[in-house]
Amino acid sequence: MGNGLDKKIQPIYDSVIARNPAEREFHQAVKEVLESLGPVLKKHPEFAEHKIIERICEPERQIIFRIPWTTDKGEDMINRGFRVQFNSALGPYKGGLRFHPTVYLGIIKFLGFEQIFKNALTGMPIGGAKGGSDFDPKGRSEAEVMRFCQSLMTELHRHIGEHTDVPAGDIGVGGREIGYMYGQYKRLSNRWEAGVLTGKGLAWGGSLVRTEATGYGAAFFVDEMLKVRGDSFDGKVCTVSGSGNVAIYTIEKIHQLGGKCIACSDSGGVILHEKGLDLDLIKQLKEVERRRIKDYTDYHKDAVYKEGGNIWDIPCQVAMPSATENELHGRHAKTLVKHGCIAVGEGANMPTTPKGAEVFLNAKIAYGPGKAANAGGVATSALEMQQNAMRDAWSFEDTEVKLHRIMKNIHKLCYETAEEYGSPGNYVVGANIAGFIKVARAMLAHGVI
Repeated sequence: MGNGLDKKIQPIYDSVIARNPAEREFHQAVKEVLESLGPVLKKHPEFAEHKIIERICEPERQIIFRIPWTTDKGEDMINRGFRVQFNSALGPYKGGLRFHPTVYLGIIKFLGFEQIFKNALTGMPIGGAKGGSDFDPKGRSEAEVMRFCQSLMTELHRHIGEHTDVPAGDIGVGGREIGYMYGQYKRLSNRWEAGVLTGKGLAWGGSLVRTEATGYGAAFFVDEMLKVRGDSFDGKVCTVSGSGNVAIYTIEKIHQLGGKCIACSDSGGVILHEKGLDLDLIKQLKEVERRRIKDYTDYHKDAVYKEGGNIWDIPCQVAMPSATENELHGRHAKTLVKHGCIAVGEGANMPTTPKGAEVFLNAKIAYGPGKAANAGGVATSALEMQQNAMRDAWSFEDTEVKLHRIMKNIHKLCYETAEEYGSPGNYVVGANIAGFIKVARAMLAHGVI
């Protein structure tokens, strides 16, 4: 994707592979960052002298634990839980919990590694972490989800705290799951410590805009990328993969900014509605009724459902991959560019493969990588932490203004850093270097720990 690994960095990456075998996603995330850092070591030899890269690639703490729980039918179940506390140089560990059958240590480490730099870019005092379980909440009753969350927190509570590690939601973990986990944390700790989890309900310490934050932030970031090119969302045809929280609020903000989203998806297929997606219906189907996106055609006969279809085959000017990692491959990227795509903003974490990212960078389109473009979610989680610490609650408008400012600042930092290091317009380089330098300077200041 870049110019390959610098000769000083190649042995570090080889060591990461050897020390973390069979963790493909983690290897990919590490390589993507390390490819950008050659010029940084030339400018800052102290980072190499004190082995900052080696230290940043090794998590400070990795916790793996058993989660026993019982189904409604009385069957005993065992899942595996993870929390990787990767780096606390800038503040307490911060990062989501993911519940999905694909979760294993390599996925959590990839997400935690990305989180270090994403959190650094926000300008907020938060370190990087991630966690989760191979539990699948789909098809489970409310009571089963509650029992699972309580069992998970029975172990996890001893490793977290508002000054230690502050988990949040991710795939499979929304307000319901956060509520059950917080209830168990409160029960075990005998403390009302609202700042220990973010993504909470509004009635008990949550923040307005947190639900919308990742999607809104991704749209704000792409808007900034378009602005520096003398363009805007106005009249642009857009596609957004996924139909969960991130996708829904990406669509909402794009519509507010003047764009038209014509397609979204779920694991079953793709909905194409040339007139523009009916967002209220999508919210009803996915957020309220928890139905599949194919049911959209029951209400709009002019929409087309493509079972097993690929959303990136649909021509668009702005593409927003917002579902999951490695969903957009090199061939998809070529198709998008061929069909006239001018901007890509990653709402998901690492949704574009290295080959896909290389296509976008070579085509010189506006390409916003996840660690910059989707940082709005964790930024608003940090705003939630601020409100909890102050025993305060801000209005939707005030919080959105703060989010917008943070995303503009992230864009400016990435844009200027890319120019400073000889890669103008390359937000991958800008995000990687800007995030790394901030964390590296803090690590130097703290000594060898």
